Amino acid sequence: MDDAVSDSEPEPDPEPDLGADPDHVLVPTLGRPREDEALGYALETFPDADVTLLAVVTPLDAPLSEGGVLERSEERTEEARDRASRLLESLDARSQERERVRSEIAEGKPGAIVPQYASNEGVDHVVIHGHGTSSTGFVRRFLGRGIATTVVERTASPVTVLE
Repeated sequence: MDDAVSDSEPEPDPEPDLGADPDHVLVPTLGRPREDEALGYALETFPDADVTLLAVVTPLDAPLSEGGVLERSEERTEEARDRASRLLESLDARSQERERVRSEIAEGKPGAIVPQYASNEGVDHVVIHGHGTSSTGFVRRFLGRGIATTVVERTASPVTVLE
């Protein structure tokens, strides 16, 4: 056979092994009920991974954000910090779990900021608590897509959505 260089396309990089255990898991907190379940799931399912709890502060101009009535930015940032602290405090007293979790705060629309953070910080997996998507008709058109759906579509790494 001839060792000449081929004009064909180079072979693509192999797909990442999605079954591999992640090293870095992201758990966004948006101030919704049951987010502690997402943190607990991430810690239990990925026992060797570092976990980042990302408290997302919704911008003032986000449609329907937090009922449309928002405090000044400093107050909302402090509330996000408190929310992340409460989730960390909800962990069992096992110091092993607490040592694996760090918290960060980011301001932006969750559907954009979570995928961006995941990409920039080398996150291997995202665990987010969604809410039922059974709304139809006018309500569905009015509220738009769920944040979890947007995160799944925009994030390159695997996303687990807890219902």
